[in-house]
This record gives sequence, C-alpha cells and structure tokens, in this order.
Amino acid sequence: MSGLSDGRRRLLGRLRTRRTREREALVLLEGPRGVREAWAAGAVARFALTSPRLDALDPDLADELAGWCEVVRLSDAELAAVSATEAPQGVLAVVVEPGDSWVADVGPDTRLLVLDAVQDPGNVGTLIRTAAAFDLDGVVLLDGCVDPWNPKAVRGSAGAAFRCPVALRSWTAIAPLLEGAGLPLWVADAAGAGPADSVRRGGWALFVGSEGRGVRSEIRHRATGLAAIPMPGGTESLNAAVAGSILVYEFTRPEGGLGA
Repeated sequence: MSGLSDGRRRLLGRLRTRRTREREALVLLEGPRGVREAWAAGAVARFALTSPRLDALDPDLADELAGWCEVVRLSDAELAAVSATEAPQGVLAVVVEPGDSWVADVGPDTRLLVLDAVQDPGNVGTLIRTAAAFDLDGVVLLDGCVDPWNPKAVRGSAGAAFRCPVALRSWTAIAPLLEGAGLPLWVADAAGAGPADSVRRGGWALFVGSEGRGVRSEIRHRATGLAAIPMPGGTESLNAAVAGSILVYEFTRPEGGLGA
C-alpha cells in the first residue's frame, strides 16, 4: 500500500479491538468533524491519513493538519482499506487517548453523567456529546459499558470526548469518591419525578442505565432521588441516549426555562 508503512497498517487493524486500544492508549478517529474537534481540544496525534474524498468535504483540512501531525496522503481506495467505516470521509487520525486523572478532583460542585451498562456505542457517543454540549464536568462509564473509545462511539460523539473528560471506573472505585465529595446521586428511572430547581444550583451525579435494565440495585439503594421524564404520549420508555439527553437538559437548564 503506497505511502503507508506495514507497521502503521497493522496498528490500524489492531486499534479496532478494545484490548489493543487500552494497551496502546490510542484512539482511531475518522471524519472531518471528529478530527477537527480533537485537534481543537489539543489532543496529541501520532499521524493522520487523508484522501481526495476530503477535498470535497473539507478542502482546507488536509493542509491545516500538517501543523498538527504527520499527514500521509492515500487514494480513496487505500484509505477505505484501512478504515473502520463503510463510507470513509477522507480523513483518519490516530490520537493519544486523553488521561482520566481528573476523576480524583471531583468536588461538591461537580456535575457528572454516569453510565451503567450502556452497551450501545452509538448511545454512549451521543451521551458524551450531550455532556459536552451542556458543559458537564465529565462522563464516567462504569464496568459493563461499551468502550467509549470504540470507533463507533467516537463517531457518535463527533469528537466531543476530547472536550468533555471521560473516565472508566468500577462502581466500587467511584462510589467513595462521589460520597466524599458530597454529591447527590440521581438515577434516571420512570418511577421518579423531575428535578426541583434547587437541584440545579449545585453539583450532582446523574446515573443513566440501559433501557431494559436501568441502573444496578446498589446504585438505586444509595440514590438521593429518582429522575423521570413525563411522557403524556404513553410511550413506555425511551432509549438511553434520548432519555439521558433530556434529563441532562433538565438538570442544567436555567430556572426560567429555555432561553432564560
């Protein structure tokens, strides 16, 4: 394959598996939006690949990337051969995974989204993007969640995981940190009610589980309260990404409502 070394080609193949991603601490990014987001957030890139397809989608990006990392030019067919997507958008980058030491600094004013056993990468990516959009302090994924650096999850977040801190922790590891910070624990659950205005004035941890099972019982037992979305239309449930996004808005919106 012209322009791409065998070592890099093998690395791209290995980064499709979670074990290798975790060992290498590298993330595979695809598409102009995600690459731009990571670059703007100050991510460290190992190298990028571009093809003529990018010239139609974002003609300035290929030249701009040269100031960020080494850029290798390939044909559209060559890029497609190493891409994790069916319809690559002309750019791919290998980026160093951001650190997660920020979790140790959780305090009483921290606003967190915590995911429990959310296994669909698209849902995880969307929720990370929502957390970034509403300026949360971070997203914690508990054991049982899909890898947030899975290429599908990264695409779903549109690169937002490089703007909103992300960490993977077990429940037993994160529980004492949340308790020590004095954060109220809110659980997304149909049996609950909407958050009061007083909740919006401080820090909190909002837990969202899978659509079918919700969060684990240990979390429910320690919850400050249950948060639900009124659904007068009679729909039984929403998927994790939709429900979590609505609740994040509810927990962060101004007291006067939208636009206040």
